[in-house]
Amino acid sequence: MIRGDRIFGSVMIVVALGYILSASGIQTSFMSDPVGPRIFPYMIATVVILSALVMVLRPDPDQDWPAGPMVAQLALALLVLVAYAYAITPLGFLIPTAIAAGILSWQIGGHPMRAALSGLGLSVGLFVLFRVILGLGLKGLPAGMGF
Repeated sequence: MIRGDRIFGSVMIVVALGYILSASGIQTSFMSDPVGPRIFPYMIATVVILSALVMVLRPDPDQDWPAGPMVAQLALALLVLVAYAYAITPLGFLIPTAIAAGILSWQIGGHPMRAALSGLGLSVGLFVLFRVILGLGLKGLPAGMGF
């Protein structure tokens, strides 16, 4: 299954190049810091390209592709992440993050109650980190519900 690594690596290189192209359109003001807002997307894309190049040039010969129930779990994880991306703007950060993190925690083998508590804790912890410590303008809850 050497072809699988090479195909996936090639696709990821194309995705990362598209990410760089998209990030190059970020507008900066003349008063922004010297680094600018584009550096983070560029760094992420660089790491993805380097990782993908390793997959293309040195594929793993012993890989097994997922089958059956694992494909369903991967599809559920993808669905949760896509729903999270759509829900975060109208619902704020806290609610979608708690739900997505809880579902993904449960999926990796957690007890449902512990997974729910992990999702809640991760949501609040990340909100405090991003909003309070890093000072990002993050909307915690939907308009009219609080902070």
